[in-house]
Amino acid sequence: MKSRAPLFDRLVEHAQSNLISLHVPGHKFGQGLESEAAAYYSDVMAIDATEITGMDDLHHPEESILEAQQLAAACFGAGETHFLVGGSTVGNLAMVMSLCRPGDILIVQRNVHKSVIHGLMLASAQAVFVDPGYEEESGRTLGVDIQDIREALERYPQAKGVLLTNPNYYGMGIDLRAMADMVHDYDIPLLIDEAHGAHYGFHADLPESALTAGADIVVQSTHKMLSAMTMGAMLHIQGTRIDRRIIKQRLAMLQSSSPSYPLMASIDLARLEIDTRGEQLIGQGLEVIHYFCKQMSKYPRFRIYQGDGSYTQDPFKITVTDTSRILSGPALAQALEQRGCYPEMSDLNHVLLLFTLHSTMEDAERVVRAFEDMESEMNEAIHAIDETTCQLEAKRVESLRINKENSIRLSQPVQFDSFPIFEEQYEIVELSQAIGRKSAEMIIPYPPGIPIVYTGEIITSDIAAYIQLLIEANVRIQGSEVGNTRMVNVIK
Repeated sequence: MKSRAPLFDRLVEHAQSNLISLHVPGHKFGQGLESEAAAYYSDVMAIDATEITGMDDLHHPEESILEAQQLAAACFGAGETHFLVGGSTVGNLAMVMSLCRPGDILIVQRNVHKSVIHGLMLASAQAVFVDPGYEEESGRTLGVDIQDIREALERYPQAKGVLLTNPNYYGMGIDLRAMADMVHDYDIPLLIDEAHGAHYGFHADLPESALTAGADIVVQSTHKMLSAMTMGAMLHIQGTRIDRRIIKQRLAMLQSSSPSYPLMASIDLARLEIDTRGEQLIGQGLEVIHYFCKQMSKYPRFRIYQGDGSYTQDPFKITVTDTSRILSGPALAQALEQRGCYPEMSDLNHVLLLFTLHSTMEDAERVVRAFEDMESEMNEAIHAIDETTCQLEAKRVESLRINKENSIRLSQPVQFDSFPIFEEQYEIVELSQAIGRKSAEMIIPYPPGIPIVYTGEIITSDIAAYIQLLIEANVRIQGSEVGNTRMVNVIK
């Protein structure tokens, strides 16, 4: 059965039946497309169906969608799987909103995706934040320490669950098996945002999946590391600690009543691929990675961080830094883009390259040539990193250390509310004048979409200096005009 893609097969069968559409969508399976657009859209629109007889219904699946979700559950090791058409974002919202009522406490990793914070806001729940560790050598944040989570649970035994991100944007993670066992000792669920780990567990050289490790509910972006269309994702549940009826209810509230059938079919096909050829394709992808890293060793100016064994690492995520301190992370990303190579993201000092099962040797060779070209140029007049930048980044790493040491000792529950902050409740001030004030919005470098300031959080001098550094490095910032105007919304 796993060699079938029932939803995709049903859509193809319907498209080949030469039937007349007297229903939505209005494009009538692509009729009337302009010639230029038809070359790109005609095949997709031919299977762009809706909830007519035989097409099943995502919110009440009984036929091909139900079968596709059951095959996904068997493939990934879940008791039940739901297709998501709003990315991992909608899965994170559903996880939080299904578990928390107003005022409930959730133990949350501090550097979670903004969608988790939005879930807390919609649920009017409280978060006890636990700061992650950090890698001294690179300054990259790691996962949380199991003892910190234990201490948080001891201090807040009324907590409804623990929500962690694993792996993080850089592919770094923790031993989830030990974490799941510890959390379950308190008889509460472990919730995992595994958006970047849908390929985990399908090859011996990759970390085990969150479900295999014992997590109760897991969200995966099927489009990030697997081959589904953008916004394709899955939510997996196992065990009895999660109320599956409430999850379905929340998903019905949060997801479109008219989900995209081509998108859902692409999730079905991504499952089919990893289910039947996963180990082979991952093996081929790893060969590309090994080749790339071997070739990059010829250019010691560009260092690849591959981990020291103290944390799990996804080999498909490659962090590169310019050891000469000439190119900052954003400048390094720009230099790659000028050579036709578009990275996943950059931070102040690093650029992140994301390879997948479908990256080719030709891709790797072209990226290597781009770095070779940069090596030969060594243009120090452009994008030089000055000493002030280095000092501020060092200060940020020191701040990470201090926050980590004080994480549980000083942490108090933070109440999130769904109601908006209206115009009469905030004012706009310059960034330098916002120090000591409470932010009226989230300030979010994107990607990766992890807030550095939450609504209601006090903007410290360190935070303001770091935001200023991001602005000067041309890092894109969501949720505020601060990136364009250096003005911040603060609560009166």
